[in-house]
Parts: sequence; C-alpha cells; structure tokens
Amino acid sequence: MKNKLLLLLLLMGLVFMPAANAEDQEVYTLLSPDGSRLTSFMGECEAGDEYISGDNRHYRVTEVDSQKLTAKTELLGSAEMPDVTWLEMSDTLPVSAVGSKKIALYCTHSDESYREGDGTQSSEGTGGIYDIAGSFASKLEALGVTVEFSKETHHPHDAGAYRRSRQTAVQLLKAQPNAIFDIHRDGIPDPEEYTVTIGGEKMSKVRLLVGKSNQNKDANLSFAKQIKAVGDKIYPNLIKDIYMGKGTYNQDLAPRSVLLEFGTHTISKERVLNATSPMSEVVYKALFGGVTGSAGASDVSGGSTNAEKPAAESSGGSGAIIWIIVALVVGLGVFAFLSTGGKGGGNKWKRSFSEMSGGLFGKKPKE
Repeated sequence: MKNKLLLLLLLMGLVFMPAANAEDQEVYTLLSPDGSRLTSFMGECEAGDEYISGDNRHYRVTEVDSQKLTAKTELLGSAEMPDVTWLEMSDTLPVSAVGSKKIALYCTHSDESYREGDGTQSSEGTGGIYDIAGSFASKLEALGVTVEFSKETHHPHDAGAYRRSRQTAVQLLKAQPNAIFDIHRDGIPDPEEYTVTIGGEKMSKVRLLVGKSNQNKDANLSFAKQIKAVGDKIYPNLIKDIYMGKGTYNQDLAPRSVLLEFGTHTISKERVLNATSPMSEVVYKALFGGVTGSAGASDVSGGSTNAEKPAAESSGGSGAIIWIIVALVVGLGVFAFLSTGGKGGGNKWKRSFSEMSGGLFGKKPKE
C-alpha cells in the first residue's frame, strides 16, 4: 500500500510539474580554433552547428563541453556571400515592379520583453517583443509592403512553443507571403554584444537564426545570407551574425523563413526600436531589390534569393548592339559615297548592306 501511494505521488508530480522554460537555457560561449571567444549563444549547442560571424568567417562547432558551457569550432573559411553590387545603382534606377509585396510576421516566444523599457524580461501577457514586431511591420508598410502581423500568443515559453506557433505560421502562409519572419529577442546577458551606433543613432544589432534540421535549410540560409550581404552594404554592423542551430524553427514550412533576434533582454528597448527602420530597408531590398529586375525581384514567389544582374544591364547590352548596327550602316554609306565619288553610291550602298545582312534587308541590286 505504501509503495502504491508513493508511485501515485510520483505520477502526480510528473503531471503537474511545470514545463522546462526555454528562458532557463544555458548560455554557451563559442570558441575559435585558437581558443579565443567568438560569440555567445543562448540555447543548446551541438557538434555540427555552424556560425557566420560579423566579418563573414564561417565556423563549424566540433566539440561541446556542457559543463564549461563552451563550444569549440573549426574555421571553414570565408563564407560565400551573394553579390549585391546592384545596390550601387538602386538610387538611380526605378523601383522594380514585382506585383504584390507581402511579408508575414509572428512571435513564437510571446513573453519576451526588455528589462530597460518593459521593466521585465518576461511577460505573462503580450511581451514587449510585439512592440518591436509592430514597429518593424509599420516600417515595412511605409515602404509599400503588405504585412500580415499575427498577434497570437503561444505561452508558455517552453519546448512546446514552436509547436503552438506552427499553427500561426501555417495560417499566415495561406496568403502566400514572399517571406515569413519569427521575431524574437536574445537571452544572452551581455548587452554589449548587441549595441551598435549607426549614423550617429544608438541601435541594436540583429542576429539571424536558421534551423539546420529541415528540408529548406539551404534556401533559408541563402536568404539569410542575402539579408546579411545587403545589411553589410547599406548599414554595416546592423546584422550581428548568422547562427545555424539544431531544430527547424518552423522554417521547413517556407523557403524564405528566418528567425530574427532583435537585441537581447538586457539592452535598451529604445535601441531595438531604432533598429527596426534600417532593418526594414535591408529586408525590403534583400527581397524586392529596389532596382529594375534586381535581386529577388524576378523570383519573389520561389526559394531562390541569389542576386541577379539588374535588367538595366541586360537592356544595355541590346542597346549596344543596335548602336553597332547603326554605326555599320552609316559607315557603309560613307564608304560607298567616297568610293564612287557620289555616283552610283546609292546602288553600291544597297548592294553592300544586302550582302552584309545576307539578303535579309532588301533585294540585292542588279550588277
């Protein structure tokens, strides 16, 4: 009887035990091959995780020490980043016409907040992260994007949060947005990892997270690289880095899906809000280009995010061919005139042009 009672109490304890909170996860330190510190990562690191630093060095985690909370890495070399030289022409060419421009936003960890600004790092209601997502949405809308921002909550902040937010993501994707973003804030304790000043304004950096355990990981990583490449070009240091970790983050649902970490809980919320404007411009240009036929604009509905040459360059090639033909025609006319002293030049010009064009233009004059 005593054993049965003990077993019953144990079962009740398991049933009513609170779920492990993701906010209680440990913070790991990533170490470079020489042992120096690379960055911090809140969550469980595992061998095989990959990391692209702010200066675009590509690392892979080789060994994890769960006691010391460190992760050793190997340097794979410089990350292959997309060519975004088309950005240099974006101020002189018209904005690309890509039809509807739609972006979807949601917040898996609904409680996430900022100590300085919200007064807490975790809210039982709607966390401060919704203010960040809302500001980001309004800045995108000002650029002409239709934004579907779900304010659905997914409490509690535990291992099941992504399962619950998956339903939200599925609903948002029914509208076929060009991209979908899960808006978060980090949980690393040192705010200095995220502080940055751009154009004299104090802001927060943004980290990009890609889940490596889904069939869209290559497309998602390509999209993340596109965002970072554009950010590095127009707002250097705004994009902190890219981390590719275990799990899917629901990114298996769409080829253009990235998790955005807007600062951390110890950074000023005002700094984070300041970052939403430049970040909206970065995302807009990464998706829709900003120049005729530029990167992303030609394939906004698919998974490819690689930059393509602007259409202005292609049309420029056709224009050059036309000018060559005009110059050739004029040259033949001058040659015919000089060689005949102006007599019979018309017939000679017609004959030469007909021969040069293979008889395509006009009939060959009789000898």
